[in-house]
Amino acid sequence: MSDAELVLRSTRVITPEGTRAASVAVAGGKITAVQPYDAEVPSGARLEDLGDDVLLPGLVDTHVHVNDPGRTHWEGFWTATRAAAAGGITTLVDMPLNSLPPTTTVDHLRTKQDVAADKAHIDVGFWGGALPDNVKDLRPLHESGVFGFKAFLSPSGVDEFPHLNQDQLAQSLAEIASFGGLLIVHAEDPHHLDAAPQQGGPKYADFLASRPRDAEDTAIAQLIAQAKRLHARVHVLHLSSSDALPLIAEARRDGVRITVETCPHYLTLTAEEVPDGASEFKCCPPIRESANQDLLWQALADGTIDCVVTDHSPSTADLKTDDFATAWGGISGLQLSLAAVWTEARKRGHGLEDVVRWMSARTAELVGLDDRKGAIEAGRDADFAVLAPDETFTVDPAALQHRNRVTAYAGKTLYGVVKSTWLRGERIVADGEFTEPKGQLLSRTP
Repeated sequence: MSDAELVLRSTRVITPEGTRAASVAVAGGKITAVQPYDAEVPSGARLEDLGDDVLLPGLVDTHVHVNDPGRTHWEGFWTATRAAAAGGITTLVDMPLNSLPPTTTVDHLRTKQDVAADKAHIDVGFWGGALPDNVKDLRPLHESGVFGFKAFLSPSGVDEFPHLNQDQLAQSLAEIASFGGLLIVHAEDPHHLDAAPQQGGPKYADFLASRPRDAEDTAIAQLIAQAKRLHARVHVLHLSSSDALPLIAEARRDGVRITVETCPHYLTLTAEEVPDGASEFKCCPPIRESANQDLLWQALADGTIDCVVTDHSPSTADLKTDDFATAWGGISGLQLSLAAVWTEARKRGHGLEDVVRWMSARTAELVGLDDRKGAIEAGRDADFAVLAPDETFTVDPAALQHRNRVTAYAGKTLYGVVKSTWLRGERIVADGEFTEPKGQLLSRTP
């Protein structure tokens, strides 16, 4: 630790080898050593003694809709990254849609990077988008550093980001496979959605019936078939249907390169508890029944589901009407994701090491940042969250940093208070006080 500028000491440090008392040395924004707890602090280094609070790697959220530019009244880089930092997230990857323009050309990517550059409180990367008419733009976007490409197999909800049919999916996926890229997919089959009853109105049961599990299951089966045929790498976004889990497990056994995420709202909220008219709970695919949730947790435990991300998808409050058919579909979860998942995980017998694996290590691996992010070990960025795991708080929407403070978690008591968040060895938030933006824009490593 002789070159250390900073040493963070805790009785509970989560490392790839397990949780232990340790002193973590930092220099030049990097972790330089993980030493025994009582290791001597070098002369000139600053010691931060965290006591029994847990030091964990900053979370990496690879599914965030920042909506900036174009829909900054919904969210924006300043507010989204502050909310993320308040929740222990130190890296996010921004989705290509809901901003105007969408990230579907190199010029559009540059526009978004220019907007984000001086507003990011945490590190930010970008997904590109795969549309029916932009196959020619995919390789240039890849070469410009996007982490992969998002596609919808059913309508996205915004006109400027149309979905792919199966022929268009095959064309885009073949192009992406040709340069070793990653396609991430909103997998719901439009034909099954069209065939489902579309009642509208305030009843959550009617909305749930309009987004049946077989729409997910069919789309995932089709995606698996295409990936297998083209030897392509694919990722299933926001899995909510537990019925698709056997398909995914079988595909992996067959050598298909497929990974899967789910979200805090699917793991912590249930259809049975959603009040009629409460469209703050609306998302697509939807929050399903408690028995379905149990199977998602089982799949996380056995590795069929790789990771947990927020799918933070905010809107203005007026778009959250009491009609589930017309209300905006999206849940704001950046600031609360760690606490929400930890609250349910501890109830189900999981430890913080599991949560770190799902929300930091595996998400960093998904986007190829696992040489820099996702673990407390020498050589990684000195990105940390300091957590008091046994302290609780009650969710007050007024305390959220999101631009629009609509939340499905209002009034819930959650475990896990983030005491501070650190980015490359600098404390960027502590006790609700923020520094000026210190985030960097990230690109995929060639």
